[in-house]
Amino acid sequence: MLDKKFNARTKVHEYGGLSFVVNKGEIYFSDFVDQRIYKKNKKDKYFPITDVATDRYANFIIDETKNLIFAVQEEHLENEVINSIVKIDENQKVTKIAQGYDFYSSLVISPDNKKLAFLAWNHPDMPWDAAELWLADIEDNGNLKNLKLVAGSKNESIFQPRFSKNGTLYFVSDKTNFWNFYKYSNETIEPIYPMDAEFGLPLWVFGMSTYDFYYDNGRTYIVCTYNKDGFDHLAIIDVENKKLDDIKTEFTYISNLVVKESQVLFIGASASKTTSIVSLDLKAKEFEVLKKSRVLNIDSGYISMPEYLEFPTENNKTAYMIYYPPKNRDFSAKKNEKPPLIVKSHGGPTAQSVAILNLEIQYWTSRGFAFADVNYSGSTGYGREYRQRLYGNWGILDVDDCANAAMYLTKKNLVDENKLIIRGGSAGGYTTLAALTFRDIFKVGASYYGISDLEAFHSDTHKFEAKYDEKLLGKYPEEKQVYFDRSPINFIDQLSCPIILFQGEDDKIVPPNQAKLMFDALNKKKLPTAYLLFEKEGHGFRSAENIQKAIDSELYFYSKIFDFELSDEIEPITIQNLK
Repeated sequence: MLDKKFNARTKVHEYGGLSFVVNKGEIYFSDFVDQRIYKKNKKDKYFPITDVATDRYANFIIDETKNLIFAVQEEHLENEVINSIVKIDENQKVTKIAQGYDFYSSLVISPDNKKLAFLAWNHPDMPWDAAELWLADIEDNGNLKNLKLVAGSKNESIFQPRFSKNGTLYFVSDKTNFWNFYKYSNETIEPIYPMDAEFGLPLWVFGMSTYDFYYDNGRTYIVCTYNKDGFDHLAIIDVENKKLDDIKTEFTYISNLVVKESQVLFIGASASKTTSIVSLDLKAKEFEVLKKSRVLNIDSGYISMPEYLEFPTENNKTAYMIYYPPKNRDFSAKKNEKPPLIVKSHGGPTAQSVAILNLEIQYWTSRGFAFADVNYSGSTGYGREYRQRLYGNWGILDVDDCANAAMYLTKKNLVDENKLIIRGGSAGGYTTLAALTFRDIFKVGASYYGISDLEAFHSDTHKFEAKYDEKLLGKYPEEKQVYFDRSPINFIDQLSCPIILFQGEDDKIVPPNQAKLMFDALNKKKLPTAYLLFEKEGHGFRSAENIQKAIDSELYFYSKIFDFELSDEIEPITIQNLK
């Protein structure tokens, strides 16, 4: 669609999303290199729309009635970052029309182009804590007037506002613990279908979508996906009768849902099906896989099918995991031999592990490892209360839950208690390092771009997450001691097990010095350790070659620690202090 010199990707909030919009065959997009907005016309000619390279843009809306583009702007000045909503006219003039909040997102315009709805929130909250829904009238010149707070508070998070074709404003709110549907009409908010399930998501990127509208015989329906008991479900809601009907599907992960007339499009996956673009014909009730992310010819004898488990943890609470037993049709364990266990702590930490065909997990299970993907306290998918358990308790409850997941499987005689491994990336990397430092459960670990020094992370991170740690740990510097006490780097003397560290050289979220400090400290203590720094990689590896190199190196590391022979031909890595 675009010339190879362009890359449609925005850096707003660092995580981006909604980097382009298509209008009557023309594409408006943010280029990743200079973050300017460009237009590609029908003749494949490119025209710059903005000219300041320090500004970033996302969430474009084309208003043809006024010849305007509405967008979220992020200005990167010398000493501060300013977010606002702007209008861009046909002369490429950029004018702010909403400002004052720390963040803006989810711009939507009414069918008659007379109203604009959007989300806004301030530090120290994240959007899943306290995003507010605002509604404004659009003047003929594109300015906003009569701004009204529709919903949202310090105890309520709003997700995905959207206008139906008759101009009614719908949205998702977690004010009753779970993210459920509401509509705003005639100055009144009305629940659509209350349910102990999550119809919303943590707004890490622009454009996340769990629902869209379908119209049939003059009636309005919501086609949606919701998460319950660890799995996604597809459903259709009759708005007038407030009735939900599940749509039977083999997909257990559903995202990015949109509706075009009677066609539903979404990204779908399951424990046995690779991630794909899927179409559903609501009239014929037929699914069609339009495009697979990859074509796999893997015999089912090598695929481990997951089991969803709820297990006891601290304070008489429970937590959740997705457990994958080892599976390889060509091999079987010796009698009474139990497999090593890898416990994964997901990133975020406000996120959720889901049961899809994850080749990274299958890499391990096909090589004889059991794998536990833990949705520890603080994960999404289980309501606001579960999500906020971690606030003030990061480095404690997540660590407890990962440790208790391992102990639960040990007590069930499913895994070898002497071969317990923990691994994780980003926030999950922090949980990994904390578990290895402050608990004696795990024997070895792998941290991918994990946080070792919470005080350094607090001072180094970007605006979007600048106060996130204050929710998870406490206000800084008032709670400085908490940051110190929960930083693995400060308690290296408590470490007695090997760790391998992976890091991207260009990581702006967790800078490389975090991993280097940990590596140097481990080396000084003469513990087996390895540090792999990847060039041209950021927060999360993108190069297939580097991804393969990392996981192979991790396996090689474990083989040396647990003294087992590899069946794969893997290039050796340097392991410091290996005896």
